Amino acid sequence: MTAVDTTTVTFDTRSTAAQRPTARGAHLPATARRYLVEAIGTLVLVFTVGASVRSGSILAPLAIGAVLMAMIYAGGHISGAHYNPAVTVAALARGRIDAREAIGYWIAQFAGGLVGAGAVSAVVPAGETAALGLSGHALMGAVVAELLFTFVLCYVVLNVATSKDHPDNSFYGLAIGFTVAAGAVAVGGVSGAAFNPAVVLGGAALGLFTLPMLPVYFAAQIVAGVAAGMAFRALNPDDK
Repeated sequence: MTAVDTTTVTFDTRSTAAQRPTARGAHLPATARRYLVEAIGTLVLVFTVGASVRSGSILAPLAIGAVLMAMIYAGGHISGAHYNPAVTVAALARGRIDAREAIGYWIAQFAGGLVGAGAVSAVVPAGETAALGLSGHALMGAVVAELLFTFVLCYVVLNVATSKDHPDNSFYGLAIGFTVAAGAVAVGGVSGAAFNPAVVLGGAALGLFTLPMLPVYFAAQIVAGVAAGMAFRALNPDDK
């Protein structure tokens, strides 16, 4: 989720690291490393979401926010630690990455989310959790909740992790993790508090969301990501 050119994403120290001499031996290309970090981070996030929900933990919002924070600190210096296709959309709209890199991130994130869902299925019993399937007024409320908090999440990411006014700060992970935790507490009972298309896909694979919910949630979250990117650009005209 920092900011340099189209070859770098958030919290970026890659441009300098790539210039340092490396030890002899085989190394993954920089692009492959970024995609792998995105897949790992999304896997861990979806696993935590699925395991927390399936186990019925009342501390699920705290666990999800905490693991996201930890994975952001772990992978931010390599990939920018999006772990969320909506955040990648926001970074694309903000002009931080290009379309080709965004597509690679999306593939890695969705793949990681599905593997995370598979790990949940292998480890945590299904229990009696019913799939979230909404219609009418309830569906409209869920879409608004997802749109609002996905926007808030992406907006926070862009401001704390890509703004030129916050270079190399130490609080970006806390801000992002607590945003997700707050959203989970506020609207978890309304929409399931996904705020992330990879989480929605993983949740559908686990039976937490019905399949008809996927396009509806995807649309709301992608619109929120684009809106956050455009809002950042409008409010920070000198921050390219």
